[in-house]
Amino acid sequence: MKHIYIVLLFIGLIACKDQKEEVVNPTKTNALAQKQSALIEAFKYNPEDEVIISVHRGGKGLKNYPENCLETLKYINDSIPAIYEIDIAQTRDNVLVLMHDNTLERTTTGTDRLNKYTYEELQAFNLVDDYGNKTAFKIPSLKDVLLWAKQNNVVLTLDKKKSVSFDAIVALVKQLEAEDVSIIITYDIKQATEAYALAPNLLLSVSARNQKELDWLLHSKIPTQNMLAFTGTKLSPNDFYKKVQSYGIKTILGTLGNLDKQAEAKGEVPYIIWKDKGIDVFATDRPFAVAKALNIKK
Repeated sequence: MKHIYIVLLFIGLIACKDQKEEVVNPTKTNALAQKQSALIEAFKYNPEDEVIISVHRGGKGLKNYPENCLETLKYINDSIPAIYEIDIAQTRDNVLVLMHDNTLERTTTGTDRLNKYTYEELQAFNLVDDYGNKTAFKIPSLKDVLLWAKQNNVVLTLDKKKSVSFDAIVALVKQLEAEDVSIIITYDIKQATEAYALAPNLLLSVSARNQKELDWLLHSKIPTQNMLAFTGTKLSPNDFYKKVQSYGIKTILGTLGNLDKQAEAKGEVPYIIWKDKGIDVFATDRPFAVAKALNIKK
């Protein structure tokens, strides 16, 4: 059985357990709110695990399917096993939504800064794909996407934009009891420390692009079991990936951008080479190509 299915089965079993507990004791306790995410165990490094595809911005470069769009997540999820990196912004009335840019022009039919609008006002606009095609799809709320992910056992990695605090994201994850489908993305040791203090029960994507950054993490108060190591968008020496994995931490390579282009130009063979170097998770703009090259199937 493919690793991604093992992960999802594990999450499903945890969810069933929680539902049974809720019948016995419907009163939510602090302990339940801080329950350890099933992903901490499921994402521990194991050399026998299948490679995992992480879909950048929830899906890019797809005709009629915009980035950071719930319908795009559903479309990709129907075809391949994957996790989804999504960008979180905040509206004027403090609703968390999916949006990468500060402004609306590139990805919607709207104009101006997103945080000048309430969530209801944003629903007047439509999302557009990467080719400028207007779609019928709307800017989704993070709440709706988390609820869909819970219902379908889909793992999300949550990338906060400057308008949003970790506190707001973590609070919503806890409110919806979406710990088992949520990974918090951080970019430096300061952010990782802040996120861990807020959510010691969640898995964190942490920046470990070199030995210096890895050392910072290893000497922090964050347990290695809470770490998923983003090693950057450039290739590192093979021994660096092995070093990260020696601590039980999976490695993420950001092939999005230049490396994806290299792979496309060379008949997708680089994806196989990079897998053999020690890459556990491919963060990519080309999820279907990665799945085909590495024979990853539902």
